[in-house]
Amino acid sequence: MSANLPPVFANNVLHSSFLQLRHYLKLLEYSYDSVNSLPYFNEYGEIVHQYEIINWFYQENLLTVNAHVGNFTPWALDGQQLHMDAKALTWKNTTEVPVSRCSDICLPGSRKIPANIVHTCCYDCVPCSEGEISNITDSDNCIKCPSDEWPNEKRDQCQPKIIEFISYQNDTIAAVFSFLSVFGCLVTSLIFGIFISYRDTPIVKANNQNLSYLLLVSIILSFLSVFLFLGCPINVTCRLRETTFGITFSLAISSLLAKTLIVYVAFKSTKPGRAWRKLLGVKLPYSIVLLGSSIQAVICVIWLSISPPFKDLDTQSYQGKIIIQCNEGSIIGFYSVLGYMGLLAAVSFVLAFMVRTLPDTFNEAKYITFSMLVFISVWIAMIPAYLSTKGKYTVAVEIFAVLASSCGLLVCVFFPKCYIILFKSEMNTKTALLCKNKK
Repeated sequence: MSANLPPVFANNVLHSSFLQLRHYLKLLEYSYDSVNSLPYFNEYGEIVHQYEIINWFYQENLLTVNAHVGNFTPWALDGQQLHMDAKALTWKNTTEVPVSRCSDICLPGSRKIPANIVHTCCYDCVPCSEGEISNITDSDNCIKCPSDEWPNEKRDQCQPKIIEFISYQNDTIAAVFSFLSVFGCLVTSLIFGIFISYRDTPIVKANNQNLSYLLLVSIILSFLSVFLFLGCPINVTCRLRETTFGITFSLAISSLLAKTLIVYVAFKSTKPGRAWRKLLGVKLPYSIVLLGSSIQAVICVIWLSISPPFKDLDTQSYQGKIIIQCNEGSIIGFYSVLGYMGLLAAVSFVLAFMVRTLPDTFNEAKYITFSMLVFISVWIAMIPAYLSTKGKYTVAVEIFAVLASSCGLLVCVFFPKCYIILFKSEMNTKTALLCKNKK
């Protein structure tokens, strides 16, 4: 072809020559190597030959060296076409095969995120978020664990959450509260026995001994109600624990209110011509106790009828824990019980404070004043502590309030009398009473 031909004409000539060459290659039959008897062309005119695989590398003197490390035979059976001698390969002066990737492998427990570089195939590894796992390498996304399971430390598998409540087994809180409850019951029962043994003495008869017995029984019941708060909650215990302590404490405070009213009415009735004398009798104290506790019982019945407490599983407050607790159901019902109990205590406190200095023999008003002050202080302090804690510690706060208020009633009201009965018996006589009244 002439170099002076136009470009279009030259291209046409080349294309025509290529077509002619292809035509003859297709007509070419099998050609064989005279040495190895291997075909060079197939029926389509394509070159078919065994390939040698050469490994090129640089030596320390920067000279290039090659080595035969394998071959490829196209017409061999599948799986037998490639033959390699891996030991003969050299990778930059080492026999270890380099990894052809720009990022490290993301291990289980992590996932891939795009890296801030140009290449889209590169990525970074970040740990799975809380509550999620990945159990394969180079995971694109993490899997969220079920609500009753939580990731292990490596975040490569989910495991059951720890179930938490105040258990009788291997729980120091339950052991301490059980001991205090039983000890409080024993001390209260001992005082009850002392009062029965000395039931004919003036100090026991003062301010209605039957009310003292009723108060001691209610304190025993309040100590025993602690066991409703311990153990794994169920619907029955959830409903009993809230209503039991509310009714028992309302009964105790109503008894103290009745005792205080007896002192007040007795003082008012000493003056002639007063109508207060008509109020003295058996019906007044018991009517107060019945009315005070009945209102609390009605509140509890309404609460249980509309939206009672129930067993609840808290899976959100703590990571890796399921807290079995009692849901109050109706918050209004719960705080109505506490509110009415606080109202009774406030009325009893105000009345006891007013009559604490009245000149009555064995006047209990000053002791009732202290007992109500302790009771109100405990429950006022309980409310913010109750709202700020979670899990079993919320129940522990409530148990502590029950124990502390029960101990406050027992110590402030009955210990002074027991001291006189056991250690100052000379003060527990009619002669002592007459001399005191003359003074």
